[in-house]
Amino acid sequence: MAVYALTGFSLVSLLSFGYLSWDWMKPSLVADVATDPMEKSLPPTFTRPPHIIFILTDDQGYHDIGYHGSDIQTPTLDRLAAEGVKLESYYIQPICTPSRSQLITGRYQIHTGLQHSIIRPRQPNCLPLDQVTLPQKLQEAGYSTHMVGKWHLGFYKKECLPTRRGFDTFLGSLTGNVDYYTYDNCDGPGVCGYDLHEGEDVAWDQSGKYSTFLYAQRVSKILASHSPKEPIFIYVAFQAVHTPLQSPKEYIYRYRSMGNVARRKYAAMVTCMDEAVKNITWALKKYGYYDNSVIVFSTDNGGQTFSGGSNWPLRGRKGTYWEGGVRGIGFVHSPLIKRKRRTSWALVHITDWYPTLVSLARGNLSNVQGLDGYNVWPAISEGKESPRTEILHNIDPLYNHAKYGSLEDGFGIWNTAVQASIRVGEWKLLTGDPGYSDWIPPQTLTNFPGSWWNLERLTDGLRKSVWLFNITADPYERYDLSEQRPDVVRTLLMRLVHYNQTAIPVRYPAENPRAHPDFNGGAWGPWASEDDGEEWEGGREPLKSRNKKKKKCKICKLRSFFRKLNTRLMSNRI
Repeated sequence: MAVYALTGFSLVSLLSFGYLSWDWMKPSLVADVATDPMEKSLPPTFTRPPHIIFILTDDQGYHDIGYHGSDIQTPTLDRLAAEGVKLESYYIQPICTPSRSQLITGRYQIHTGLQHSIIRPRQPNCLPLDQVTLPQKLQEAGYSTHMVGKWHLGFYKKECLPTRRGFDTFLGSLTGNVDYYTYDNCDGPGVCGYDLHEGEDVAWDQSGKYSTFLYAQRVSKILASHSPKEPIFIYVAFQAVHTPLQSPKEYIYRYRSMGNVARRKYAAMVTCMDEAVKNITWALKKYGYYDNSVIVFSTDNGGQTFSGGSNWPLRGRKGTYWEGGVRGIGFVHSPLIKRKRRTSWALVHITDWYPTLVSLARGNLSNVQGLDGYNVWPAISEGKESPRTEILHNIDPLYNHAKYGSLEDGFGIWNTAVQASIRVGEWKLLTGDPGYSDWIPPQTLTNFPGSWWNLERLTDGLRKSVWLFNITADPYERYDLSEQRPDVVRTLLMRLVHYNQTAIPVRYPAENPRAHPDFNGGAWGPWASEDDGEEWEGGREPLKSRNKKKKKCKICKLRSFFRKLNTRLMSNRI
C-alpha cells in the first residue's frame, strides 16, 4: 500500500507535537469528583434493579477524551472510566440517527428501514412505530423513564415523540442540530424554526440557556424529585459537541493557547460537557442513587474533523465506515461492577445496550424477537468473553455506488459497488465507497501547509471497491489484505449476503412542505395526525390548511425576530 506524508510532517514530528504522547499526571482544570466524601462508601449487594443513567455525546471524536491521550481536559470522564471498565472494542454507527435507533431498538438499521442517511426534519419518517423501545421495556419492569437532550428519531406524528415511545418525561430537541442558546434550527435557506420541547409542548421559556447546562440541571431536578427506592432510567443525549461550535467564554479561555479556532471552541465544549457529567454524578450521590447505579457513557459516531474533532490515530471521520467513524468512546461506571478499574477488549456494539440494560433491570426479553444485540454485562462486570463475535456496520443500497465496484469483483455473490461493512472476528470488510479515508491528526496548530487536515493519504484506493483488514493486528487500517486473502473476503461477503436477505426496505421518504415551521407556529414539531391518514406522506397539502397557516407567518417571523434578539442580549453568547 502506498502511503505518503505531507512535506515536513511524519509520525516522528507528531511525537514532537505531543499527538502520540501525553502527560497522564497533568492537573485538571475542573474539580475532581473524587472530593465527594460519599466516594468512600462501600458498594451494596446487587439486590434490586439498579438506577440506569445512559449518557450519549454527539460527534465526540475517539481521540477527544483524556485517557486516549487528548489535549482536551476531561477529568470527570477520565476518573469515571478509570474506576469502572473502559470499552476499547466498542462500536457505534457513523452518523446520528442510526446510532440512536440501534440503541433504542437493539436492532441493526437494516432491520428498522433506517439504513440510509439520517431522518431529516421535513421527512414524514420516524423510528418504526411497531418497534418496542428500550424505555418501554424498562417501564414494563417498573422503571420511571426520562429523556433529556437530542431525539433525532423523527417527529412528523405525535406518535413518534419520545413521550409516546416510552419516556415519562422529555426535555430536548427533536431535530439533529440546533443553536446552543436560541434553539433555532435551519433545514435549508429560509426553513428555520425553534426546537426545544418540554414533553409535547414547545419550551419557549427556556430559550437563552446553554443546552449542556440546561440538560444537566434537568437531570439533577429529576433525581431530586424522585425516590431512590424506585428504579429510574435517564437517557441523557447531550447536544454537545455537535456543531455549531458554541461555548461559554470561560471555557474557551482555558484553551486560548490553541492556534486552531475550531479546535479551541470544540475543546471548550468537550470540557463543558465533562463538567456537566460531573454535576450529574454529584446529583446521583447527593440524592442517594449512586450506590445502586450504573452509568453508561457512549459517543454516537466519530468526530467531525473539519469542525474541531479528532479520531487520531484511527482512520476516517464521522460519516465513514473506517474505524474513525464507527469505533466509539465507551465505558461503564458502577459500584455494582465486580471487576473494576480495568480495560475491556470484549467486542461490544451499541445494539447490545438494549438486552444488557433490560436484563439488568430484570425485565422480560422473552417476548422480544429479532434483537441483534447481546447481553454483555457478564463481559463488562466479570471480564467474561463477549457473546458477540461479529458486527454488521451497515448495508446501504441507496448510497452512491462506487464507480469501480461490480458483481464480478464480489465473486458473483455481492455487488462491491454497494456501500457495506462488516466485522467478523478479527477481520473487517468494506465494499463500495466507505467515505473519506485519511488519517487526520488533531488540528491544534493554526495552519498546516496546504490541506492541513490531511496528514497521510492513500494513493492506491481510487479504483478499489473492496478492502480487508485484520483489525486486531492493524487497528489503524493501514494494510489492506483483500488481495492476499480472497478466501476471507469471500467468507465475509457471504455474511453480507446473509444479512441482506434479512433487510427490510429502506424508509427514506421525500420531504414534505407541510413540515415548515412557519406552518407550525414557528417551531419544529409534528405536522401529521391519524386523521390525515397518508395524505401528508405524499407531500400534498390541503389548500384550506395552507392558506390558514400562511396568515400567521408574518406574526411568527416578527415574534421570532424579537425572541432571537432578546436571547442574544441576555446570553452574551459568542
